[in-house]
Parts: sequence; structure tokens; C-alpha cells
Amino acid sequence: MNRIKRNKTRQIRVKDLLIGGDAPISVQSMTNLPVRDVRGNVEQINRLDRAGCKLVRVALRTSDDVKFLKEILADVSIPVCADIHFDYRIALGAIEAGIHKIRINPGNIGSIEKTSIVAGAAREKNIPIRIGVNGGSIDRKKYSDATPEALVDSALSHVEILENLDFHDIAVSIKSSDIFSTIEANKLFASKRDYPVHVGLTEAGFGRTCLVQSSIAIGHLLLNGIGDTIRVSMTGDPYQEIDAAYDILRSLDIIEYGIKIISCPTCGRTDTGINLLEIAEEIENTMKAKFDSILERKNRIISIAVMGCEVNGPGEASHADYGIAGAGSSNFLLFKKGKSEGKIKCNEIISRLTGLIENDLYHTDI
Repeated sequence: MNRIKRNKTRQIRVKDLLIGGDAPISVQSMTNLPVRDVRGNVEQINRLDRAGCKLVRVALRTSDDVKFLKEILADVSIPVCADIHFDYRIALGAIEAGIHKIRINPGNIGSIEKTSIVAGAAREKNIPIRIGVNGGSIDRKKYSDATPEALVDSALSHVEILENLDFHDIAVSIKSSDIFSTIEANKLFASKRDYPVHVGLTEAGFGRTCLVQSSIAIGHLLLNGIGDTIRVSMTGDPYQEIDAAYDILRSLDIIEYGIKIISCPTCGRTDTGINLLEIAEEIENTMKAKFDSILERKNRIISIAVMGCEVNGPGEASHADYGIAGAGSSNFLLFKKGKSEGKIKCNEIISRLTGLIENDLYHTDI
């Protein structure tokens, strides 16, 4: 059950994806290849699509990139946003090529007249505009540091340009590499406008550092009802961003479907013949691959407890939908809905769990 009360924001449509209002919080990513690598971008976008990404951004640096964009759009089904800076002609070319959303900062696109042309073309095609401000794009004439106030003032200066052109099909992103500035800036902006907000921590690093920092920033904002779409910005393969984003959403009960693993940290009570990390990873990877799609259709979560010993293990395992608890000599107790299914060996875990879950999913209404 979702216990978070979200801020009420306007709703925009990006192709067939709704953002804001009462639409589900969506996960975004961005390709990390030049658009001239058409095949690489198509493969990356489709892989992200299969992982559950709902919107992908691609960077356009020159007007020549538009022809590659058109080829990419022909081979993907997920909505695509074009990331554009400085040159309004690139934005016009992307709109003509069939892009579903554009990311520009109106104050940097050339002039009010050029911004008006872009806004008119976007309005005609029902294409929303994302305004994105980060610590490196504040108005340096007014501010020397990327304070929350500087970030929000810079974002509002771009927003007001579009508002003065009677364009309101807007999403806003305000990010910094600093957790505190990112959180405070988004709270401040949410108090001033009701446009849908894309949240994340920019330049958050890679691996564990990125996961920890992004979880704090994104999780804090979501807990405060701020955020209509998110991205975990991770150095490296963007595919890894998707699992991280969904783990954040699932941890907050915002996403109420999929496999949820509950596992203990292990201690000296865990039998030396049990590699609990290896078992937990195998259970998670196997069960996600087998059941995530049907759980999404059914809007259901299945929790699986993976516990190492007989002290806390049976209690925790019995509170999950399914669970295993170490029972000595490399044996496990198997649980279903709080009831024991008897002892099993380590090499039986996957097949027995799969059988129990398949029976419930396909033969009962869980």
C-alpha cells in the first residue's frame, strides 16, 4: 500500500506516456552513445525499454544529428526526448523528425524570437518541453554558487519565457551533484509551480557511491511527495540505472509489483556450507526473469525471505509470501504464506520456489 501523498502537478503526455497528475512515477534514462551510432542507440534504447525504462533521452549536438535521430526513432517504440542546447534549429529539426519531447533551456536557445518559433512548433505537434537546470547552468551573472535559490531562480527564468509565450506543456528538472542543494531546490520549486518534476542527482558517480547518494536524494524527495519521473544518473552502462530506480520505487511501496527479496546480513550462526549471498542473488535473478512481467500485469508484489539460520530465519521467512531459512547441515526450511513446506536441500531451492510461485500465479488469485 502506497503511503506517500504526492504533490498534485499538471499532467503532460509524451507520446503515449503520461507524466504528472495521477500518472505512475516513471523511470527515465539516457543513451551514452553519439547519435550517429544509430545501431548502437537503437540497441541501447530497446534494451532499456525491455528493462522497464519509460522514456529515453538522446543528445543532439548539431543539425546534422537530426538525420540520425530520424533513423533511431523508426526502430524504437519507447518515447524519446531530444537533449538540445544553444541552437534552436536543432530543436526544430528534432520536432520535424518526430521526436516526442525536447529538452531545451529557453534562455540559452538564441533569442525570444527563436524560442517562440520552437514553442510554436512544439505546440503544433503536442510536444512537451523539459527545462533542465543543474549546478553548471545557473545564471553566473547573478549567482556565484549553485545554491538552492540560484537553481530555482535560474529554472524559473526559463519557465517564465515559455509562460510568456503561453506555452505550459512543461516538465522541469533541477539537479545538483550536492544532495542538500538538490533536495532544497526541488522543495522550493514545488512551492512555486505545479509543473511535473523530474528528480535525480546529477553527476552522482558510479557503483555503490551513486546508488547511496541517489537513493538519499531521490528517496527523500519522493517521500515528500515531489517527483513525477526519476533517473538514477550513473556513470557507465545506463541499463544499470533502471534496476536501481525500480529498487528505490519498490522500497517506498510506490511500485507495487515484482519480486522483493528480504535477506539477512548473515552472522556466525549461518552454516559454513551455505553461501547466502550467492543463493539470494540466484533467487532474485531467476524469479525476476520468470515472473516480473506477469506480476506487473497483475500489479502484485511477491516477497521472498532468504534467511541464514534457525533463530530469526523462520519468523522472517514466515512473514514473507515465500521464504527459506537455514536449518543446519546445508538444509533449509521452506515456507509458503507462513506455513512450513518442510526441509529442502540447497540444490532444490530454485525449483521448489519456482513451482510454488507458478502454482499460485497461474492457478490461484494471489
